[in-house]
Amino acid sequence: MKNYDFCTLILKTTIVMARVCEITGKRTRVGNNVSHANNKTKRKFYPNLQTKKFFIPSLNEWVEIKLATSALRTINKKGIEAVLKEVGAL
Repeated sequence: MKNYDFCTLILKTTIVMARVCEITGKRTRVGNNVSHANNKTKRKFYPNLQTKKFFIPSLNEWVEIKLATSALRTINKKGIEAVLKEVGAL
């Protein structure tokens, strides 16, 4: 198995994960709506997920990743390959 097959396998496989960041693992959290009368009802806090395409020079191909905007800021700061190495996908 080549070195980059693992990354291609992880990033290209379509695993149905609803509202989960593929880089940071952020997912939906559960909390309460609290009214003025202090009544509590369940609600959900969703992460700000975006689907982005990135070009990975070492693989020489485009990959589509569903990620949180905080992960997007990290990618802008460190670079896509450094972040994928941290995650263990490269």
